[in-house]
Amino acid sequence: MTRIRRGYIARNRRTKMRLFASSFRGAHSRLTRTITQQKIRALVSAHRDRDRQKRDFRHLWITRINAVIRERGISYSGLIYNLYKRRVLLNRKILAQIAILNRNCLYMISNEIIK
Repeated sequence: MTRIRRGYIARNRRTKMRLFASSFRGAHSRLTRTITQQKIRALVSAHRDRDRQKRDFRHLWITRINAVIRERGISYSGLIYNLYKRRVLLNRKILAQIAILNRNCLYMISNEIIK
């Protein structure tokens, strides 16, 4: 039998994987089998951490709002409860930005809601 030269498809696939793993260290960027394993691991971590990032940001917003609003003697839960009771449509991200950039505005909002 004559020797069959392999085509370009498998080489292209491996080249694509190598480009993905070019920033990995050591054998993780050189050996095909370890590149495949590290690629799967990296994509799993990225998928998991996208959900984790949403949780972390929400936690950060709540902490910022609570820190600013407690200076006026109001608890975070009390503020959120009164916001819902008054049907004010301000989410935690916007409230956190207001708390950082303009504390007086947040104090005015909380005073109006609690009255």
